[in-house]
Amino acid sequence: MAKVAVLMGSKSDTEALKPTLEALESLGIDYEVSILSAHRTPEKVRQFGLTARDRGIEVIIAAAGGAAHLAGALASWTTLPVIGIPLSTSELKGIDALCSTVQMPAGVPVATVAIGSAGAKNAAYLAAEILGLKYDGIRKAYEDYRSKLQGESK
Repeated sequence: MAKVAVLMGSKSDTEALKPTLEALESLGIDYEVSILSAHRTPEKVRQFGLTARDRGIEVIIAAAGGAAHLAGALASWTTLPVIGIPLSTSELKGIDALCSTVQMPAGVPVATVAIGSAGAKNAAYLAAEILGLKYDGIRKAYEDYRSKLQGESK
């Protein structure tokens, strides 16, 4: 059963989320992928947020560019952790998406990672840290990954 839901605002965001999916797979984290738009399908976003916990989802990763309201819209409908990935899809090269994702009102947080592939990977690693609090196998897989990083920097 999927523990992580990965959502993107548009099918055209698929390539940008490859690093997220690859990192989740490398850590053995089950996930599901959906395409939902905070602007074009707001009712579907609301329903997703309201039902995610009941479906076994424990962390939501939401990626969007431009106005990038997907992560915030989801966070308004659930108390599950939401991680936002701002995508570089406009003339502003993702700065607009970063500001939209990170500037949430008090009480409705969205953890926000960097623009680009490093951010896409870090969303998966942050989800692993969260899930690792409960699942020893995920914690161990993430710790092993981090150990390899330390070896690479020597």
